[in-house]
Amino acid sequence: MSITTVVNAIIGDLGFPIVVSLYLLVRLEKKIDDLTNAVEDKETNKKG
Repeated sequence: MSITTVVNAIIGDLGFPIVVSLYLLVRLEKKIDDLTNAVEDKETNKKG
């Protein structure tokens, strides 16, 4: 089963707006984690 078949099945089952929202949330979560790690590193360097 190809990725396009899976994506089309998910869009058909859930709807396009929901699929786009989930995709953006997953991408945003990664960026928030990176930002959190950067702030923690900055605080660690400031204390040490």
